[in-house]
Amino acid sequence: MTFLCHLAGNMLRVGGKVTCRACRNVVPTRTGVKFRIPLQKLHPLYRAIHHRYYGNTNTQRPPHRTAARYFTSMSRLPMRTPKPPPGSGGRGYQQKRNFWVARLAARLLKLRYILLGSAVGGGYTAKKTYDEWKDMLPDLSEYNWVIPDFVWELSEQIDLDKFAKALPEMEEIAKLLPDFDKIGENFTFIKSLLSSETSGEPPLKATDASTAASQDDKQYKKSSDKEKIDQLQEDLLRTQLKYQRMLERLEKENKELRKVVLQKDDKGIHQRKVKKSLIDLYSEVLDILSDYDANYNTQDHLPRVVVVGDQSAGKTSVLEMIAQARIFPRGSGEMMTRSPVKVTLSEGPHHVALFKDSGREFDLTKEEDLAALRHEIELRMRKSVKEGQTVSCETISLSVKGPGIQRMVLVDLPGVISTVTSGMASDTKETIFSISKAYMQNPNAIILCIQDGSVDAERSIVTDLVSQMDPHGKRTIFVLTKVDLAEKNLTSPSRIQQIVEGKLFPMKALGYFAVVTGKGSSGESIDSIKDYEEDFFQNSRLLRDGMLKAHQVTTKNLSLAVSDCFWKMVRESVEQQADVFKASRFNLETEWKNNYPRLRELDRNELYEKAKNEILDEVINLSQVTPQHWEAILQKKLWERVSTHVIENIYLPAAQTMDSGTFNTTVDIKLKQWTDKQLPHKALEVAWETLQEEFARFMAEYKGKDQDDIFDKLKEAVKDESIKRHKWNERAMDSLRVIQHNALEDRSITDKPQWDAAIQFMEQTLQSRLKDTEAVINDMVGPDWKERWMSWKNRTPDQHIRNETRTELERLLKLHDEHTAYLANDEVTTVRKNLEGRGVEVDPVLIKDTWHQLYRRHFLQKALAHCSLCKRGFYYYQRHFVDSELECNDVVLFWRIQRMLVITANTLRQQLTNTEVRRLEKNVKEVLEDFGEDMEKKSQLITGRRVQLAEDLKKVREIQEKLEAFIEALHKEK
Repeated sequence: MTFLCHLAGNMLRVGGKVTCRACRNVVPTRTGVKFRIPLQKLHPLYRAIHHRYYGNTNTQRPPHRTAARYFTSMSRLPMRTPKPPPGSGGRGYQQKRNFWVARLAARLLKLRYILLGSAVGGGYTAKKTYDEWKDMLPDLSEYNWVIPDFVWELSEQIDLDKFAKALPEMEEIAKLLPDFDKIGENFTFIKSLLSSETSGEPPLKATDASTAASQDDKQYKKSSDKEKIDQLQEDLLRTQLKYQRMLERLEKENKELRKVVLQKDDKGIHQRKVKKSLIDLYSEVLDILSDYDANYNTQDHLPRVVVVGDQSAGKTSVLEMIAQARIFPRGSGEMMTRSPVKVTLSEGPHHVALFKDSGREFDLTKEEDLAALRHEIELRMRKSVKEGQTVSCETISLSVKGPGIQRMVLVDLPGVISTVTSGMASDTKETIFSISKAYMQNPNAIILCIQDGSVDAERSIVTDLVSQMDPHGKRTIFVLTKVDLAEKNLTSPSRIQQIVEGKLFPMKALGYFAVVTGKGSSGESIDSIKDYEEDFFQNSRLLRDGMLKAHQVTTKNLSLAVSDCFWKMVRESVEQQADVFKASRFNLETEWKNNYPRLRELDRNELYEKAKNEILDEVINLSQVTPQHWEAILQKKLWERVSTHVIENIYLPAAQTMDSGTFNTTVDIKLKQWTDKQLPHKALEVAWETLQEEFARFMAEYKGKDQDDIFDKLKEAVKDESIKRHKWNERAMDSLRVIQHNALEDRSITDKPQWDAAIQFMEQTLQSRLKDTEAVINDMVGPDWKERWMSWKNRTPDQHIRNETRTELERLLKLHDEHTAYLANDEVTTVRKNLEGRGVEVDPVLIKDTWHQLYRRHFLQKALAHCSLCKRGFYYYQRHFVDSELECNDVVLFWRIQRMLVITANTLRQQLTNTEVRRLEKNVKEVLEDFGEDMEKKSQLITGRRVQLAEDLKKVREIQEKLEAFIEALHKEK
């Protein structure tokens, strides 16, 4: 018709658009409107055809019927013939000859359109009918889990014939099907029976014997009907169990297929790899959040399954049934779960378990590995519990993988107790409650409430706790354990029905389940428990009488329901949590930019590494100390340590003998005793203290350059701990004793400089002692007349008595210049009587004490005067002249002491630089390594807002990145 309209220059089309098949010109039309297209706008081919039949006129419009005869295919258009001679009438003849051909073509074309329309209409009708039938079919998408979703992807890799042969035959399935006709009859009968009972029609009155007989027949019929109902229920239960067994067999084969698929690492099965790692990504996020300080305006609201229940209610057994392995330590009536245990369940080719912080895999199919895993969990629990406590809030992270395991994250909490027993901490009950509330107050946490079915429901504590945390039951799943014991012990099984229907407890829940997790023996396997659980519910009247529904029993149905609820909660909340951490990250970054714009964001570990390098540099600087500096410090400190002993116990007792031979003998004996017992120990103590002081000095100087007080606590702790661990090499003490003994035995002063040095050393020592003695005497007698007048000070009564005693004793010393160091008793009496004559009462002890200080001053003054005389006595000493005025034995003693100090300082310096500094450096490295592994220690020693802010930033970024990776994987799985 398009050709026709173009050829004729007319268009008649009902709605739509008309398109030229050659030039592709689109001409819009309306209903019942005719258009005339000028000939110049037609396609050149159609223009040529127009010239062929109508000539060169543009005004003539033949009728539509006449134009229809020219509507033919392009292949059948006749060739243009030569024009006939004028007057021959060739044009009219040709039109008449082609008229019947055009009519025939029109009829055929009309038939084609009729057939085309019928085909289109029939196809549309068939499609509509197919869609209606398809909508009438039941939705079987819920049962896609029976056949794995990856089977079709592996059609080329898995032997489908072998899988098909494993399926039951149709005849076997037909045998398992019940007699539906019989069931229909029974249901019809039950329906009629119930309708008659509920209709309220009064029974007929029996007026004769025949009526009574009919009533007996009806009674007998009712009893038989009741038997039929019981039989029908048994048939339904038996059929259901048969189908359950069939499904379990298919699932077992499906499990084997999954195991084969997961073992094919390089087969390109990307979808299954995503599923395998999805729960691991989520578990990593939870691990990071458990270490994160949630007090910084960001709380952990990510979903996890929290397992709570009374002690010995069967929490751990339920978790083990879900994990399909005996992984937890067990005890009889005692508390075994002492800290929260986070168990990440995921699918894998092998049934293994591993800890977050350990690379060891425990093969759960081997009993020795199971025993080792239980022992390791028990050790970790006891290690996490602090001294004096019973439970701990520290979480133990464990992953369990295996074929067919439902993917989820569960947290097993310590059992709730009602009474604190002996051996427990007094706050154990409150601590368990606080731990349970901390996990359950998460609005996205799924609470798996475990109730012991073998004890009275009124004794339960956990139900009230769960009701407080989830009063509407929007995220609680109730599990009744030990149902076999409950059925055996309870006189009224209807209580179990009330429990699983949520009518006995005030708490509400999403679902109620009844399970059996053991037969009372700790050594039974998971498979035997599953068989026992299946046999129990198959024969239990709880299920047979309709008190329990089939989907409410067995741990398998429980694990499926918990897994579905868990992933639903994850999908609903994870993106919201990601947005929360994104906002928290922005706030932390803004605070850092405002407070520390010129500092890098170094967390605690990075700061510790920086401090570690600085401390090691400071230790290395100890090796740069010069020998002269070491020896000078050692010699000075050693003399300060031993000078009192030398003066008081060696020099003064020997010098006060007033005899050269006795002096030398006394000195030699006392020096020998001192060297054998005290001197080496004192020397090593001095060397060790010197090393500590130099180490502290270098650290203090480095601190002044750094101007950062973050490391102060750490450096001080490292210094103290290193010094505490450092033990001086005791073998050096024996060699040092020999060296010191030889040095003190030598008495030969070889040259004048050594003699002068000894005299100078002696003068400095005696002057220092004389100055100390003068200070003691001044304290005893009080201020003199000048201080009393200038400073307005007065003497105390005791000082007045001592001053009078001093005056009397000084008079005695002037009379007896060579007096001995001790007063005789008659001299004490004389002094006392002289003082009493002046009205001063004096105690003899006070007189002796005052005499000791006065004589000490007198002796030191004489020794200093004698030391000045000995400056020219080296000539006599060298030639061994005996002259009482120049017997300088005390100079020789001080020379021996001075030489011993020099030699000892040199020996200690060599030991320090060659051995002790290196050992100290080693100790420092060990301390730093130990501190680096102790996160609690680092948290105590590296503190400050800057450190905490950097830690929070690091954690929040890590959490956000993990969450984004998890969300991306979750979307891919969808």
